[in-house]
Amino acid sequence: MASTAGLQTSHGHWFNTTLTSSQSHLCFRYSFPRPPAGDFLECSPPRRSRRCSYAVAAAIVVEKLGQGRSLGPSLPVSRRSRDGFLARRGRQQLAAAPCGSAVEGAGAAPATDRFAKTLTILPKPGGGEYGKFYSIPALNDPKIDKLPYCIRILLESAVRNYDNFQVTESDVQNIIDWEKTSPKLAEIPFKPARLVLMDNTGGPAVVDLAAIRDVIAELESDPKKINPLVPVDVVIDHSVRVDVAKCADALKQNMDLEFSRNKERFSFFKWASSAFNNMLVLPPGSGILHQVNLEYLSRVVFKADGVLYPDSVVGTDSHTTMINSLGVAGWGVGGIEAMAAMLGQPMSMVLPGVVGFKLTGKLQDGVTTTDLALTLTQMLRKHGVVGKFIEFHGEGVGSIPLPARATIANMTPEYGATMGFFPVDQVALDYLRLIGRSDETVSMIEAYLRANNMFVDCNEPQTGPVYSSDLELDLTTVEPSVAGPKRPHDRVPLKEMKSDWHACLGNEVGFKVKPWVKTSLAPGSLVVTKYLEHSGLQEYLNHQGFHLVGYGCTTCIGNSGDLDKSLSDAIVDNDVVVVAVLSGNRNYEGRVHPLTRANYLASPPLVVAYALAGTVDIDFENEPIGIGKDGKEVYFKDVWPTNEEIEQVIKSNVLPKMFVDTYGSITEGNDAWNNLVVPKETLYPWDPKSTYIHKPAYLENITMTPPGPPSVKDAYCLLSLGDSITTDHISPSGVIKPGTPAAKYLLERGVKPENFTTYGSRRANDEIVVRGAFANIRIVNKLLEGEVGPKTVHVPTGEKHYVFDAAMKYKSEGHDMVILAGDEYGAGSSRDSAAKGPLLLGVKAVIAKGFERIHRSNLVGMGIIPLRFKAGEDADSLNLSGHECFTIDLPRKITEIRPGQDVTVTTQNGKSFTCTLCINTQVELEYFNHGGILPYLIRKLA
Repeated sequence: MASTAGLQTSHGHWFNTTLTSSQSHLCFRYSFPRPPAGDFLECSPPRRSRRCSYAVAAAIVVEKLGQGRSLGPSLPVSRRSRDGFLARRGRQQLAAAPCGSAVEGAGAAPATDRFAKTLTILPKPGGGEYGKFYSIPALNDPKIDKLPYCIRILLESAVRNYDNFQVTESDVQNIIDWEKTSPKLAEIPFKPARLVLMDNTGGPAVVDLAAIRDVIAELESDPKKINPLVPVDVVIDHSVRVDVAKCADALKQNMDLEFSRNKERFSFFKWASSAFNNMLVLPPGSGILHQVNLEYLSRVVFKADGVLYPDSVVGTDSHTTMINSLGVAGWGVGGIEAMAAMLGQPMSMVLPGVVGFKLTGKLQDGVTTTDLALTLTQMLRKHGVVGKFIEFHGEGVGSIPLPARATIANMTPEYGATMGFFPVDQVALDYLRLIGRSDETVSMIEAYLRANNMFVDCNEPQTGPVYSSDLELDLTTVEPSVAGPKRPHDRVPLKEMKSDWHACLGNEVGFKVKPWVKTSLAPGSLVVTKYLEHSGLQEYLNHQGFHLVGYGCTTCIGNSGDLDKSLSDAIVDNDVVVVAVLSGNRNYEGRVHPLTRANYLASPPLVVAYALAGTVDIDFENEPIGIGKDGKEVYFKDVWPTNEEIEQVIKSNVLPKMFVDTYGSITEGNDAWNNLVVPKETLYPWDPKSTYIHKPAYLENITMTPPGPPSVKDAYCLLSLGDSITTDHISPSGVIKPGTPAAKYLLERGVKPENFTTYGSRRANDEIVVRGAFANIRIVNKLLEGEVGPKTVHVPTGEKHYVFDAAMKYKSEGHDMVILAGDEYGAGSSRDSAAKGPLLLGVKAVIAKGFERIHRSNLVGMGIIPLRFKAGEDADSLNLSGHECFTIDLPRKITEIRPGQDVTVTTQNGKSFTCTLCINTQVELEYFNHGGILPYLIRKLA
């Protein structure tokens, strides 16, 4: 048996352990927030809290083993000043605001503003003023008091950005009337205050931005006007890989390998940081995007040129929702939507329903935040929350520290919602002081939120908000759990884990390989290293092989590194079922490692426990983890730390100076980054020999005339898929395997197999994106009749090919292509390559039982038609074998198409069925008419 495990702290931060049949891989990700703009030098000493409690708990488990409880040897276990930079970015953002503002400053509205009367002074308690703000109570509408807090943020944005063009009075009124308009799927615009990008999904967006400059120049316009109009932060955190582990210099070796493999990518990012205004790039080794966003980039309340308004953010990672824990509205979008927002376009969205989730009671001792998050995920998945906001309320919320809220919010994509929102309360304010925000800044935030009815007191009765539906959980009923083996919402009580594992095996295979562990430690922040070393806990982690290997995402995105070849061969040759246990949030089949078929999510201390046990085939309550040096059996209860032990370690070792030192130099980079030499040109000098950065084919030959809706006639089915096809299946992030179309492409260009790296790291090359489409080795295509893997059938000949090769054959023959799919198509990460890949293959439409929110939007953004089967129908019920030819009866004039209309699909043998067109808004129709968002933007900007 092989097993992989990973730990997530109470912050939603990571302590990931990968246990394979020969190895255990442990990654630790954690970091601390930063002050908002203008507050960098006002850092009051942070107070310590339980935010790192589960990280410390995991380390204490290891420490106890080093204090006479250890197991026997048989189980091895820059670029510029940040505040000055943000000040400049604030001014650039103002320059993009409407002219003739009533109040000069960010977010100020035109002089003719219908809502100018709401612009109000926010006084300071001792005299003077904090600034001005658009007052929601000044609208004098009693319906506002019934709005959920998350909807009030949308309302404030609409009032502040009103210009009677992009944002109209009817948009404002629709939000006020949310209780009535949300069920009718009313469309509203939303302008986020800022964007965050990570390198794997954000990199292609920046490549698109560079390519748009080229197109603008080709259309004889000025390419220099192509710049982000809102602040954009890029964090390079997805390129580190655990090639070296279990040694003291693993960090240096892995970072050297990271830079040698990714030099082209990193050079491009560094070029972008100086070529584009309003863009900050944090180099490799800075930490993980979501931690940096929560602890360093977040404002909670913006203040720019005297105007106050709520912080809001969208990001090219579905777990951007972690910021919801701090009362900041934010969610994941595809790179395509992010590009539109970057260039000043409002995001068109359907006014969401809001599920009110009432929490009561308090977690029992020994129950972790991860246990709670997995319980909530299971409940919300069962309730059905796709496309909805979740707002947590009730007296139980007050007992949940902000780091724990971050874990819950971070799981939002796993329970299917758009946001998992915690309104700002006293816990949030205490947290801001804890991480160094000045008293004046926190007082300003509190005063603004109270004045605008956006602050909540969990200890007082909640009589205001009305929700679309309601759920409730008594926290005292939450029990230790894991989730898996293939989906994050399949919760398994810890006491039932052993039987669940045996059910996974199905009595087909036994444990043919002796368990052993690959250990490594990859924090999300340099602060973690400092407090682990200061406390002495790192010594015990090193003793067990959990040496520092790098800073960034590793295990949960497939960068866990290779297994020993003898182990890999044994797994393949003997068809061994191997398992991963990780404290991340993604446990889809094959994601952590191609050979792990079962994957369980668990809390950080549990992951350490499984690492020490070396197997998941254990009942922790009744079976020992191992044998101690004294020959006695060591049980789970013997090494599990008490809350008091955890608190004592935190109080003594988590020090304010660690935060100040770490974040005071975060933009300075490192020697490898600073030594990169990059071009100075406005237009990026594309290198035709580069296998990482490539000018995308979908931005070639663009004219000023929109192409109109595409026709789909006699299209062949490229793949016929079932339920829960994730973006990992559609566009995998993992290692490029020899023999695949992507590998052949790289070999032809002189790249050695050891330097293939991953699909994720090469997504800025559309030639890899198209060859990586549906390249997941675990994808199940019904056309293959039981065979698993990235191939399909060329229907006219019956020949089996890799999906890429079959698609190229269809294209050469002049045939259109469609995809048939089940429910939850496109679940998982918010990667736009999962839409770009099918487009480049030649796919014209996806006909599915249901779509994940972000992926549906990405399909529309790339000009692919998303069609949903009618309720109660799917490919199986309609007896669609996938060998048919499909014609979609869609009008060729965009004026004859309306959002959500019925569309008839017919086959060559006379079968006919009706689908719903999953284009939700008029704005999306406009994008669709232009062939996607990017061509639309180019024509508007040229």
